[in-house]
Amino acid sequence: IRIPDKFSFKPAYPNPFNPSTALEFGLPSEDFVKLSIYDINGRLVETLIDEKVYAGYHKLNWNGVNQSSGIYFVRIQTSNSFDIQKIMLIK
Repeated sequence: IRIPDKFSFKPAYPNPFNPSTALEFGLPSEDFVKLSIYDINGRLVETLIDEKVYAGYHKLNWNGVNQSSGIYFVRIQTSNSFDIQKIMLIK
């Protein structure tokens, strides 16, 4: 198993997307991770992860089939890092 030497959050792919996009991140050590999707107004749409995650590379998909077209933000937070990406759902 490959373990990253630092936290990473790859750009969502595809982006723009319809209806799902892949989210990938890397953790250098086991850590608590919260990964959430917010709408353009800052309202929480969905929390995809809210738990302790083992070290390594992780990939998950967000399916926006029940959401309207528009801009969303993906926020990932660990105990000592966070990142935000803008993604666009086009139907």
